Amino acid sequence: MWLPWKAALALAVALAIVPFLVVIGLFAKPRHRGVRYALSFARETAVVLGLYSLWQFAGTLSLLKVDGAVARGRWIFHFERRLHLPDELWVQHLVLRSSLLTQALNVFYATVHFPAMIAFLIWMFVRHRDDYAQVRNTMVIVTGAALAIQLIPVAPPRLTSGLGFVDTAALFHQSVYAAVGTPGPDQLSAMPSVHVAWSVLVALGVIVFSTSRRRWWIVAHPIITVIAVVATGNHWWFDGIVAVQLIGVAIVIERSLHAVVTQAALRRARSARRPGDSDVPVPVALPRRDVRPERFGFGTTAVEEHLHETNVERIGEHIIEREGVQRVVERARERRETL
Repeated sequence: MWLPWKAALALAVALAIVPFLVVIGLFAKPRHRGVRYALSFARETAVVLGLYSLWQFAGTLSLLKVDGAVARGRWIFHFERRLHLPDELWVQHLVLRSSLLTQALNVFYATVHFPAMIAFLIWMFVRHRDDYAQVRNTMVIVTGAALAIQLIPVAPPRLTSGLGFVDTAALFHQSVYAAVGTPGPDQLSAMPSVHVAWSVLVALGVIVFSTSRRRWWIVAHPIITVIAVVATGNHWWFDGIVAVQLIGVAIVIERSLHAVVTQAALRRARSARRPGDSDVPVPVALPRRDVRPERFGFGTTAVEEHLHETNVERIGEHIIEREGVQRVVERARERRETL
């Protein structure tokens, strides 16, 4: 049984408060790199725990009204047949030929998705800190959108009567679910699949940010996840398809919000300049990672777009007001002439 949402929320609040207490106690921003690193890690852990508690709590909300969940499940089943997608029932019958494989997939479904995401976020935080924020934000957007959609109850295959599906976890006494209508992980939130969304996001992140030649092995994670959620009767194919589409939408939203924030920062920096400051180069933007094409391939950021303006210029890792750059160049030329 995973951590209850109330306990997760309490831990999230506690970890979120710790950085503020330390800063207040020191009356200044901690200067030691290790302290800043630990406080940042505590803040990010609080975000993940808060998201987890929201996920668990949203499940209890969707259990309040279950009318029509089975009918929606049947509609998805027949809609998939019109699209000529493979039959989930065929996949389940194929897996049920081996009790060992069935039990292994039950365990995989119940235990792997959340630790895999935690391990991935820790890896991003430690090894790819500059890119961590965009991955974390994308994950939050994907999960939040999935939870919002899941407020409309949809029965998974194993709870859609009359189609022949088996609850494989209940068959081998491995179920993590309580009875429908009682507190516990929600089992009427089949659409979309958070399992599939997270597994694809993890695989995408490893492929994009890792430089190892073995990084492509991570593709096995979403493949096994899809097989597990379908074979155990917990999700339809369509649940996974919608989840993958949410990732694309979340990336676009995250990049758009980032562009808006960057433009606002540039405007604030320029407006904060005093009349006498024009002869000094003023860094007004972000580090190099924000002035290159984005790793996910959705074009350039707002900072890159500012390079086309007439009054700014990129010097090293910064965007500099062109007027200040010209003044510095002119003064350097005058000094050389006087030597």
